[in-house]
Amino acid sequence: MQAIYGVHPVAEALRNGGKIEKIILLKGGKQDDSREILEIATRREIPVDYRDREYLNVTAGTSHHQGVICIYEKYRYASIDNILSNCKSRESALILILDSITDPQNLGSLIRTALCFGVDGLVIPENRAASVTPAVIKASAGAALHLPIARVVNISRIIDNLKKEGFWVYGTDAGCGEDLHQFDYSSHAGLVMGSEGKGIRPLVRKKCDFLVSIPTTAAIDSLNVSVSGGIILYEMTRNWNFLKVQKKGR
Repeated sequence: MQAIYGVHPVAEALRNGGKIEKIILLKGGKQDDSREILEIATRREIPVDYRDREYLNVTAGTSHHQGVICIYEKYRYASIDNILSNCKSRESALILILDSITDPQNLGSLIRTALCFGVDGLVIPENRAASVTPAVIKASAGAALHLPIARVVNISRIIDNLKKEGFWVYGTDAGCGEDLHQFDYSSHAGLVMGSEGKGIRPLVRKKCDFLVSIPTTAAIDSLNVSVSGGIILYEMTRNWNFLKVQKKGR
């Protein structure tokens, strides 16, 4: 079991239907913030415990818990096979691959953005990268509990597998990538994003079919990786949704 904290992450954990041992609320805390949590907990017959702030700080491992914690089952990663299997029924599937993102806040933000734009699954490496922790779940506002996330040993091998399944793989490169608006993302696509400091690793970069970049006017090296992810995913899914609407109208 693990402690998930924050109003939105705990509410999402309750909606997700996973195994919850109990809810812990700050004694004397704001009732408006926890009303929905209490309603769902009561409906699911989950025990609710009221404790002081020090107890919540120790249990969450941080003071940024917003007075709400749930003791939740350990996070379960999806398998890449399951993600690919779910993509087979889709006309246009999209998988986000994060190569060596180490900042939990960036990972959480990218997970939240991916869920908002209909990404079918997310892939992260096992080593030298952030994993899905309570801090990441909070940063994602609970989105990590709804988006299938696979943790794999070898990102390059996963890209090879995606290509065999008919995916075009796009890597991000602020320095020499082509304008992202020039591509048609209407078929199965994988988007690879690298760490903010070094970008995509050379071997992974070579595996990509195309390298894309975001046109900017300011003379800066690059945008924050989570901001870049939002812009690129919007463009990829905007194009895809437009094509879906066009086909329905025929």
